[in-house]
Order: sequence, then structure tokens, then C-alpha cells
Amino acid sequence: MTEYYVSTAKLSSVAGKLSAGDKVYLSGEIYTARDAAHSRLCKLIRENKELPFEISGAVIYFAGPSPTKDDGTVGSFGPTTASRMDAFSPVLLDLGLVGMIGKGNRSREVIDAIVRNNAVYFCAGGGFGALISRTIEKIEEIAFPELGCESIKRLTVRDMPLTVGVDCSGNSIFNR
Repeated sequence: MTEYYVSTAKLSSVAGKLSAGDKVYLSGEIYTARDAAHSRLCKLIRENKELPFEISGAVIYFAGPSPTKDDGTVGSFGPTTASRMDAFSPVLLDLGLVGMIGKGNRSREVIDAIVRNNAVYFCAGGGFGALISRTIEKIEEIAFPELGCESIKRLTVRDMPLTVGVDCSGNSIFNR
């Protein structure tokens, strides 16, 4: 296993070098989206409507924050079980999504889409929400505010600690 410091802006050119089990410290812009937001994104795609952010080259973190603290800092920001997004992920990957962050295994269809699109799935440790929140430098709600904590947010992160769960060759830490 190798450790990498990776910028989201360069992830598409680095994805082929990453292997399942590698440690990655990710920095740059990522977007949050859970079930309800994924459903809305896919509906916009089906209707040929504009998306709230550019999917091609993007990284989506399957997460929703706990409430912001009184001092304005971000509360715990842990990952959601990724399989809940399996029905939506192949569509987004085929539009150029380069990375996903969550916890748990992915379906065969998602792994096939990861391989087909030279993408990567990262795992964030369950229970690491407080640690992950310390890597968030900026947060901005950009879509679906009516969804509350499940709205889409743009985060700027620095050195977010992750493990490559599924690499672009389809190797998975869950099949060892």
C-alpha cells in the first residue's frame, strides 16, 4: 500500500496509479450528495436540464453534516453507506464523475462503471466524521436547500484521509 497526496483537480490523471487499499489525502473541491440529491440529479439529467455543478471531473462525498456548531464551524461530517447511491452512480460516472467517497462495498454495476470510466471509489472511515470535519476549509450550499442536511454542498478540503476502496481496474478492498 502506498500513500498519496492528491488534488481533486488532478484526480483524473492520477486515478490509474491508485490501487485498492492505498491511502489518499485528498485536497480540493468536492460535492456532497446523498440519496435524495442523487435522485434529483438523475431527474435533471433525464430532463436534459442544467446540473448545479459540473459532473465531469467531480468528486461526490456521500455525506451530510451534523448541525454547525455555535461558533460557525462544521459539525461532524461522516460518510453514508455508499450502496444507497448504487442505482444512481453509473449514470453519473458515465457523465465523467471521477471519484466517489462513502463507506461500504459497491455493486457489480457500479464497479463496472468505475472501470469503464477510469474512476475511483474512496472509503472514509465510519466514525471518522469529527476527524473529517477538521479537513473542511470551506462549505457552501449550492443546490436543493429544502433537503436540509442532504442538500448539495461544495466543500473545500485539505488532506482528507481516505482509502481507495475500488480502483479503476475494479480491484476492491472488499474482495480480499
